[in-house]
Amino acid sequence: MRKIAIIGGGGVRTPLVIYGLAHSRPSLDVGELALYDLDQNRAETIAGLGREILRRSGSGFEIRVTSQLEEAAAGADFVLNSIRVGGIAARARDERIAIEHGLAGQETTGPAGAAMALRTLPVTLRHARIVERVAPGAWFINFTNPAGLITQALHQHTKLRVIGICDTPIELFHKIAEALGEPLGDMQFDYAGLNHLGWVRRVLLRGEDVTDHLLNQTELLPRLYPAGLFDPALIQTLRLIPTEYLFFYYSQRKAHENQLRVGASRGAELERLNADLFSRLRTADAAEGLTVYRAYLLRRNASYMKLEAEAESAFEIAKDEYDPFETATGYHRIALDVISGLVSGRKRDVVLNVRNDGSIEDLEADDVVEVPCEVDCDGARPKRTGRLPDSVRGLVQAVKAYERTSIQAAISSSQAIARLAMLEYPIIGQWELAVELTRSLIRDDPEYLGYLR
Repeated sequence: MRKIAIIGGGGVRTPLVIYGLAHSRPSLDVGELALYDLDQNRAETIAGLGREILRRSGSGFEIRVTSQLEEAAAGADFVLNSIRVGGIAARARDERIAIEHGLAGQETTGPAGAAMALRTLPVTLRHARIVERVAPGAWFINFTNPAGLITQALHQHTKLRVIGICDTPIELFHKIAEALGEPLGDMQFDYAGLNHLGWVRRVLLRGEDVTDHLLNQTELLPRLYPAGLFDPALIQTLRLIPTEYLFFYYSQRKAHENQLRVGASRGAELERLNADLFSRLRTADAAEGLTVYRAYLLRRNASYMKLEAEAESAFEIAKDEYDPFETATGYHRIALDVISGLVSGRKRDVVLNVRNDGSIEDLEADDVVEVPCEVDCDGARPKRTGRLPDSVRGLVQAVKAYERTSIQAAISSSQAIARLAMLEYPIIGQWELAVELTRSLIRDDPEYLGYLR
């Protein structure tokens, strides 16, 4: 029977992963799930939800909580990495600093994304070296953001078998299928880019190219996103369908203005939502706990991207009514799809963050890219996607340069190189701003960013 470990097992996505594992039996043959987290009380609360999920599903594998990573990872077949160094408070602080400096606050892009990367890299690499020692044959599945950058550092500085995952591309694929009123299984998508920086270039329906048909239907284009992110004219001008996080590149000023209008960032609102969730869970029994958790997911999902795109607060948005455990997309879905592919002989096509190895001609072989892959028991192999369109090639290359430099800054503990990374980053791109941001972020988080000298 297989052992799975989750680093950051007290995270709010863990019950969704447990639900997926519980309903995957017997194909995955899970015998043990080990949750490692610095916050033992929080991890035990999450484990309680997980055990209730198992009871309802009739699955019998063991859920164990430990404060020792060596114990959690020892002998694991899969290690899922899902950490937030500094907690949600660090995200809210990073986003506040970005907003104060005239830029949108968002945890994976811009200054807050840079801070998250620099804070997370040293911790992730320490964890990875422990996993190398106690579970050298494990697959290391990285959920941790910024996913592409973290996955690249793991590829370059460890010997682990690493795959990075993100649900953003498949979410867009589902939205396109829904907008066209067609089954997802009848469609193919030509997709390429980096994590949170990717585009659909072509859409095929039963082998026929329907890209122009979709792009020319102006009224359909807003339905491809969870909020009013992109002007349809932008998409039609690009002749590409961007993933949602391109909003923070193409409409940076709009995002910043909406955050000022609301007087908060997404991170600040999630800090309140999470505090309320765990306060309620502390006094709830198992059945009540799942009800509370479902309501939390509905509120969180209903408000996604609404603040930045439409200046709507999470506390003013009505909750959608659906079962968040049964959605067709999400991190838990893609994680289970990847794990299932890695233990079976049947090939699966999944968009993943992996070594380029010639998939995108405009990037280096050892760069991590986000592209369609074939996944089976031998691993994940990127499909060739050729050259990027002229309109996005420079942006991708610039962001990849920033990612490489950020990794170098973390490995060398160099504040000077961290400033260079911020200068290279297109969203920042100004020397004085790079200096001010680096200084402010380090000053406000000496515990985790103070290693930069």
